[in-house]
Amino acid sequence: MEMAVLSGLHLFVFIVVFLQTVDSNPSCGYGSCNAVREGMINVHLVPHTHDDVGWLKTVDQYFYGDKSNIQRAGVQYILDSVVQELLSDPTKRFIYVEVAFFARWWRQQSDSMRHTVKGLVNRGQLEFILGGWCMNDEASTHYNAIIDQHTLGFEFLRQNFGVCGRPRVAWQIDPFGHSREQASLFAQMGFDGLFFGRLDYQDKDERIKTKSMEMLWKGSPTNLKKTADLFTGALYNGYGPPEGFCFDLLCTDDPIMDDDRMHDYNVPRKVEKFVNASKDWANAYATKHVLMPMGSDFNYQSSNAWFKNLDKLIKYVNNQSNKTNVNLLYSTPSCYLSSVNKEAVRWPTKEDDFFPYAHRPHSFWTGYFSSRPALKDYVRRTNNFLQVCKQMDAIAALEDTDNSTYEIRILKEAMGVAQHHDAVSGTEKQPVAYDYAQRLAHGVAACQKVVNDAYGKLLPLNTSYSPPGQQFCNILNISVCGLTENYGQFTLTVYNPLGQAVTSWVRIPIVGKAYQVKGPDNKNVPSQIVPLTKDTKRIPERQGSIAQNELVFRTSVPALGFSVYFVSKSNKARVKLAQTTSKKRLVKNQEGVDTVLKNEHVSLRFDGTSGQLKTMRNLNSDIEISLQQGFYYYQGHTGNNTMGALQASGAYVFRPNTTKAFHAKQLERSYMREGRVVQEVHQRFSPWVTQVVRLYEDEMYAEFEWTVGPIPVDDGIGKEVVSQFLTTLDTKGTFYTDANGREILKRKRNDRATWNLYQTEPVSGNFYPVNSRIFIKDEALGVQFTILTDRSQGGSSINDGGIQLMVHRRLLHDDGLGVGEALNETGLDHKGLVVRGKHYVFLGTFGESSAFHRRMALRLFMAPSLSFMPNVMKYANWTKHFQTQWSGMKTNLPDNVHLLTLEQWGGSGVVPASSEPYIIRLEHIFETGEHSELSKDATVNLQDLFVTFEVDSVTELTLGANLVLSDLHRLQWNTTDVNDNMDETPMEPKIRNNSLNVKLSPMQIRTYQVQRKNRT
Repeated sequence: MEMAVLSGLHLFVFIVVFLQTVDSNPSCGYGSCNAVREGMINVHLVPHTHDDVGWLKTVDQYFYGDKSNIQRAGVQYILDSVVQELLSDPTKRFIYVEVAFFARWWRQQSDSMRHTVKGLVNRGQLEFILGGWCMNDEASTHYNAIIDQHTLGFEFLRQNFGVCGRPRVAWQIDPFGHSREQASLFAQMGFDGLFFGRLDYQDKDERIKTKSMEMLWKGSPTNLKKTADLFTGALYNGYGPPEGFCFDLLCTDDPIMDDDRMHDYNVPRKVEKFVNASKDWANAYATKHVLMPMGSDFNYQSSNAWFKNLDKLIKYVNNQSNKTNVNLLYSTPSCYLSSVNKEAVRWPTKEDDFFPYAHRPHSFWTGYFSSRPALKDYVRRTNNFLQVCKQMDAIAALEDTDNSTYEIRILKEAMGVAQHHDAVSGTEKQPVAYDYAQRLAHGVAACQKVVNDAYGKLLPLNTSYSPPGQQFCNILNISVCGLTENYGQFTLTVYNPLGQAVTSWVRIPIVGKAYQVKGPDNKNVPSQIVPLTKDTKRIPERQGSIAQNELVFRTSVPALGFSVYFVSKSNKARVKLAQTTSKKRLVKNQEGVDTVLKNEHVSLRFDGTSGQLKTMRNLNSDIEISLQQGFYYYQGHTGNNTMGALQASGAYVFRPNTTKAFHAKQLERSYMREGRVVQEVHQRFSPWVTQVVRLYEDEMYAEFEWTVGPIPVDDGIGKEVVSQFLTTLDTKGTFYTDANGREILKRKRNDRATWNLYQTEPVSGNFYPVNSRIFIKDEALGVQFTILTDRSQGGSSINDGGIQLMVHRRLLHDDGLGVGEALNETGLDHKGLVVRGKHYVFLGTFGESSAFHRRMALRLFMAPSLSFMPNVMKYANWTKHFQTQWSGMKTNLPDNVHLLTLEQWGGSGVVPASSEPYIIRLEHIFETGEHSELSKDATVNLQDLFVTFEVDSVTELTLGANLVLSDLHRLQWNTTDVNDNMDETPMEPKIRNNSLNVKLSPMQIRTYQVQRKNRT
């Protein structure tokens, strides 16, 4: 007995010493893979769980397992259970993806459990795949937010797991279509490969036949070239196992019953069925390796059920491997990728994207491009404010005592969750959508404290005085601001997050009819009073607002800095030279004389009889086109979803019941407001569709502000509303959309670049994601017509010369794809949500259009941040104590360069630093050949760029900021592309020395960890 106890004690000590040795000498990565067997079909069994960061339940409910009546899912139990299974057998493997869940679980663990998990990670048993805070949507997300949410996840993994926590493979198994820009970003983050689960059924069928389910995806063939290439594989059966082999407690498949004394003994049948499935899957791929996901949504809550059956499956199949030529092994996507990389195969290439996605005829998942437009807008604006918050924290050099790191993290995590493919996509249940919005609001409030602290340091001329606290108006888009409505005097502080000086227009809700605006130099600023429309006042969310007018004026703000404007009520006599009150006159008139809206650059003509837009003219280039614009709706198809022909329109799917769009009624009335600062045409198409078309002084675009809702459904018909622009340009079935706000992709109606499309839906089958812009061209005339959006929307060119953008959807039927409820959003009055947004329209030649849409897109997603203070002192007194204008940059960045990221980096950084480092990302915003000058390489010297700190040294990192760039060594691939074979350039970017002189080529983003030294 004593000998047994002693032997057990020795064994325990041995295990502890062994684990400590493993921890200190990690063997993770490609070297930790289980062995394959040469000459056989190697089936890489990948135990995994797919954990939605909110969908049918909120992220909190999913973590704890709450609301089991909605879905039986508790992520904490998955991680608890899997760790114990991995400890029992060193050959077992498991992958985990969503860091939003893992980080929460990790924070609840004891030190001993954390040590145990680190051992599993170091041995390659537990592997982090993808590594973002969530598995983001690829259609509705902006590249800035994609980079941020991955950086957030990467940094958590780096700080807690070091080199073994760095993901090598991207795993986008559930998003509903895939963006080329996403592939480019993944390549720049240092990933070796990408696997996804969904592609169009016709595309998939063709790829299975031709063994082209795997390819080298060229994420930026014209600009970044090989550095943006990414090996990409489409999974055979989505992200689930073969039919009959789901062993989770949530599943109904029979387990492997291997006691041959039992009547239900099923090993021979199970082995035969699995071997046949393995061979079927292998026939679709170019090598004898098969990646087989063994798991699904929220699987492994009791992981013993899965692993016990997988152990048996491996045992019994491999016992017959000499007969079947099939070998099973526990594996991971990265181990599979490593095996495939060793095969002598030349891979096909792809240069377009995987949009739109359909899983069967008549079922195009293009509705979610526009679902929940208010949430999409909120996510975009919140991303804008997050960048402001991080920048101001950095340039003010706030310290931990200010609590800024914690407060910024609240918004970072909320934004990370919001990028999930069932969040910003609009495909979640209504209570979950509310939860996402609430998280963003909580994060914004936290970051407003940070901004206030930053102003507390940047505004004072000396430390003797503290400025009044800044107040923020979060719903200025519907003309509500308690401070400006209730105070006769106030200051407006405008912060510009761009690296170039910018001018922008503000519209401030007010009560009075005469105001004086003075700029930072105490000079009068031209302004204009515009009465609020009845259509604005009818928005339910404006309850409590007393504003009757808007005060409109232009602000001018230096790069990475702020300007303070002083606003006060006054009498008309004092302000008549600086201010104009809009004059109203009808557009429709008895004589039928056309009305012209005109500024220095643009002219819009409205028909005097109908009131409709008639022509648009660029006065600089002397280009004029016929242009009609109006609102239409498609009727949402109803059906029971049992087959494609009965597919209903819903949160995911856009399926109109006819190819014809119906007017939201003819234009009911139209009038014009004239003024010195802004001219407006107000249009009412119906009681629930109105629009204001604006030309601001000296701007090159026309602004179309639409207000849509509540969409009426009393007739029992769901409606999908589009804004349609029709021109006479000869576009030959071609149009262009952006990819996640960056590169432009060419689209051709009823056509796919790599496979022959059988079109079943001529409208929805031609809709694509529009994150920031869509345009059409007339090649013969050299003319381009461009529309920029303020949020992600679905868009298309259904007819030559036309553009449609879907602005709002309200439907009465579920589309049968899991969310389980109709997309029927209601507002505060429960009558249907009212949504307001803007389109920015530009007409020009090719070169000037590129210059405009690149810069304008930047202005929109990095718009100035506005905050207010009650004006408690006169200008003369203010200037004794506080700044009225300030820039954080000593020189402006070049016009083609954007400061994508500036933030303080918590901890020691990727490279050890003597003080807390900064992260800086610089990006070239133009593509190759877009513009004769702005497409050229750009150079930025970091050494003496910023006012509050001096850059001492830099280390270039990968895009995700989790690896020194010179340490990146990506897997290399041979392709069938002749040009690739002639080009010996490696897939890694060319490593330059860590110089403070940064050179940027078109579309390049460069990421730096910066060591700073404070200025004296």
